[in-house]
Amino acid sequence: MSTVSPLLRGQGLPEFRAISPELVSTDIPVLLAQLDQDFTALEQALETALAGPSKLSWDRVMQPLQAIGERLRWSWGVVSHLNGVCNSPELRDAHAAQQPDVVRLSNRIGQSQILHRALTALQSDPSEPLNPTQERILKSELLSMQQRGVGLSGDEKAAFNSTSERLAALSTQFGNHVLDATQQWTLKLSQPHEVEGLPQRALEALAAAAREAGDADASAESGPWLLGLDMPRYLPFLTHANNRSLREKAYRAHVGRASEGELDNRALIEEILTLRRDQASRLGYAHWADLSLSAKMADDVPAVEALLEELRAAAYPAAEQELQDLQAIAREHKAPEADELAPWDIAYWSEKLRQSRFDLDQEALRPWFPLPQVLEGLFGLCTRLFDIEIVAADGEAPTWNDDVRFFRVKRSDGTPIAGFYLDPYSRPASKRGGAWMDECLGLSKKPDGSVVLPVAYLVCNQTPPVGDTPSLMSFEEVETLFHEFGHGLQHMLTTVEEPEAAGISNVEWDAVELPSQFMENWCLDHATLMGMARHWQTGEPLPESEFNKLRSSRTFNAGLATLRQVHFALSDLRLHSQWTPELGVSPDGLRREIAATTTVMDPIPEDQFLCAFGHIFAGGYSAGYYSYKWAEVLSADAFSAFEEVGLDQEDQVRATGARFRDTVLSLGGSRSPSEVFEAFRGRPASTEALIRHSGLVAAA
Repeated sequence: MSTVSPLLRGQGLPEFRAISPELVSTDIPVLLAQLDQDFTALEQALETALAGPSKLSWDRVMQPLQAIGERLRWSWGVVSHLNGVCNSPELRDAHAAQQPDVVRLSNRIGQSQILHRALTALQSDPSEPLNPTQERILKSELLSMQQRGVGLSGDEKAAFNSTSERLAALSTQFGNHVLDATQQWTLKLSQPHEVEGLPQRALEALAAAAREAGDADASAESGPWLLGLDMPRYLPFLTHANNRSLREKAYRAHVGRASEGELDNRALIEEILTLRRDQASRLGYAHWADLSLSAKMADDVPAVEALLEELRAAAYPAAEQELQDLQAIAREHKAPEADELAPWDIAYWSEKLRQSRFDLDQEALRPWFPLPQVLEGLFGLCTRLFDIEIVAADGEAPTWNDDVRFFRVKRSDGTPIAGFYLDPYSRPASKRGGAWMDECLGLSKKPDGSVVLPVAYLVCNQTPPVGDTPSLMSFEEVETLFHEFGHGLQHMLTTVEEPEAAGISNVEWDAVELPSQFMENWCLDHATLMGMARHWQTGEPLPESEFNKLRSSRTFNAGLATLRQVHFALSDLRLHSQWTPELGVSPDGLRREIAATTTVMDPIPEDQFLCAFGHIFAGGYSAGYYSYKWAEVLSADAFSAFEEVGLDQEDQVRATGARFRDTVLSLGGSRSPSEVFEAFRGRPASTEALIRHSGLVAAA
């Protein structure tokens, strides 16, 4: 038995269930002290080398630095991962208590004058020529150090460091408030008229939640039913419930999350924005958006605004027409709200219009998308496009929950190349909402020459199984799974041996969504979809007519959907480039000004959307939310390469897939995204495919 703590092992797959909050409290300080000593020793070795006659080599500088960074990433990464998927008050407290010291160590490394001098010397005059990947890594490292305050000293440096710690704490607090506010609101429904219109699947989910909360006899047929704000319960209710007043009640609770009482995020938002602006100013940037964009594909704020305006101008008239169409269908049903639709009516009447226009009931399609078959289809597509094999390896790796599965990825000749965890189901009490991919292990070579294979975390929040019924997925949940798997593929299929540029490492943030959005396109590819859509009980394939409805509804409400993303992106960008406390308007006020041209329905007074905008206040998307649209241009253009050769031309599809694997998925952050894209496509990216796919403007 190993005597090394499961939190300090620093290599291999973590023993998740052995890592307790107590271990976090005792072991993380030990790790940080050890890494601090190791870095001091590295600084001394570099100082000696800098004073000597010999030039510095890559191995002498970067290998020990990477080893320190990897040990911190491994241990703290496990703690952060568990905080997201197995949240508890004890773990949350332990994480929050250690976070300032983790930030301190990161700042110490990022602000080391000796390391900066060594990296600069290595960049300008190495002992042996650097390859292009190493040059790119060095350039990124030096920019990162500049942005972590290496050029600061004295009071400025002290203020920068204390602000870094404060921002990290505020980010965690923001996310916790959203999680708590989402969990705390429930509504018990006991009368059949309160749940009229809900599909059986949704009723079962609400009854299961009621049983979990103590109503042992709750059933889908007779209730009671417990409504919550987590997406698997909230979204079907807003989409299908005939009871308008209850839809309104749920909607108001959802858009008002984390905006009152002890969980109010409004003051946190102002403090985060103010501190970010202060940090940017200390580093010589005009504002946080300038700082953010300096490490992205987009040149500057005007370039992002120009893209968003192009999309807004195309989407706005379409969205106005779509709203009129929703009013028309409400009038057809003689609904009293027809002349004055409210936000809680949009999803409901959209579903009615979708059913009317395409005869498409998304909820009724769930039985054709049981998770096991969707995985089979996804894995089959990956074999077809990328010549890899994905095999279940349940029981071969430690997990953090009984629902979590483990898989191995192999080349067609059986050579192992990667692994991944899949945590598919919603657990509102302990798991944060949304879906994400994260790094468990990255591709690297050990000193003895052996290779560490990459392992990814893939986390979704889809509808869990109920009784003997498997997880029956909505088409949107299928798209989400494909999306996250795209991120996973870039992490797992990398061939870059420098860990700092392998997989998604060193990929500009606004290009990182390219593989994920690319994979989503395959959900409506005939061979892919029809290959996996079979009824979970009868085995019958999805009727061709239903596939055609899904295809024809692809651009349904595309104006409203595009406008929504533009609204989020523009709010984020302007909050980080224009807002200051002296502006005389609150962040919410600025967001409402933006809404005047980016929404066709004014936000209601209780709508405090920013208070739950975790992407930019608790995640990595600050002044970067536009990245979804920026990368969508790349992903649509990438998919059009397959359309051009013919999606039914098997040899051509496989050849194009291999090229995508060997460029976008393989090269990771070793080259600039525009170079990688051109290596795949043979030319720079064009917006034509996105505009065509969106249906907002007819194809040229």
